[in-house]
Amino acid sequence: MAATTIFERGAISVSDYRCTAGPDDRPFAELHRCHSISYVRKGSFGCNSRGQLHELVTGAFLIGRPGDEYICSHDHHGCGDECLAFFLTPELVETIGDNSDIWQRGSVAPLAELMVLGELAQAAADARSDIGLDEVGHALAARFVDLVSDRPRKGFQANARDRRRAVETALWIDAHSPDAIDLDGAAKEAGVSPFHFLRLFSNVLGVTPHQYLVRSRLRHAAQLLVEEDRAITDIAFDVGFGDLSNFVRSFHRAAGISPRAFRQTSRGNRKILQDRLAAH
Repeated sequence: MAATTIFERGAISVSDYRCTAGPDDRPFAELHRCHSISYVRKGSFGCNSRGQLHELVTGAFLIGRPGDEYICSHDHHGCGDECLAFFLTPELVETIGDNSDIWQRGSVAPLAELMVLGELAQAAADARSDIGLDEVGHALAARFVDLVSDRPRKGFQANARDRRRAVETALWIDAHSPDAIDLDGAAKEAGVSPFHFLRLFSNVLGVTPHQYLVRSRLRHAAQLLVEEDRAITDIAFDVGFGDLSNFVRSFHRAAGISPRAFRQTSRGNRKILQDRLAAH
C-alpha cells in the first residue's frame, strides 16, 4: 500500500492511501494509531474489526479508534482501492465527541451528508477548491459525530465578543496574507480553539478562514497585476501562493479569466470582457 501524507498541521493530518491488493493477497493485522475517518473514494475492501466484518464500497468511511486492531481483505475486488484518511488528535475528538460507541463502529455506509464532504475534501486535496483540508476535516468529523450519535449539534450563536474576534482576526489574516497561515495559527490569534474559531468565523463572516485567506491573496494579486509590470510568477509568490499553477487555477476560478488576461483587460483590452458578455 502506498501512503502519502499530504497535510499535517495542528489537530488534523491527512494521508492519501492507494492499495493495489487483490483476492490473492494475504491479509494481515494492522493497528489504528489514533482516531481516524477515511473516505473510500475508489474501489472496495472488507475490514474485520472488533469481531465484526465490514464491507466498504466507494463513498463509505472506515472509522478508526486508537489501539483497535483491524484486518483488511480484498475478496470481491481485484483493482485495489483508494482512501483519503483524516487523523485526529485526542483534543479535537474530545471537543467534537469522544463517546466510545461512536468510534468503535468500524465503518459508516455511504451517506449523502458525509459523501459530499468527502468529495469536497478531495477537491481541496487536488487544489480544485479554496477550502482548507483542515477546515473540511473539522466539518467532516463533526458531521460524522452528529449523524452517528443522532444528536445534532446546537446552532452556533455568536455573541458580541465572538463577532469582534472574527472581525479582528479577519483583519489580521488580510494583513498577513502573504505569510503561511493555517487554522491553528488564526485560532491562536483569536484566542480560542481551532474548532470553536472555525465555527464562529464562518458563522459571523459567511466564509471559512482559509477561503478568506485565499481570497485576500487573490485581491492583492489583482491589485499588483493592474499596478505593476512584474512577472506573474513573482506576483503569485509574493501574495502567498506556493506555486504558479495553483495561483492560475484559483485566479481563473474567481475571475473567469487568467491572470494574464486580467492584466490585459485592466490595460484597455476590452475584447476579453466583450467575449465574456457575449457568451452569456
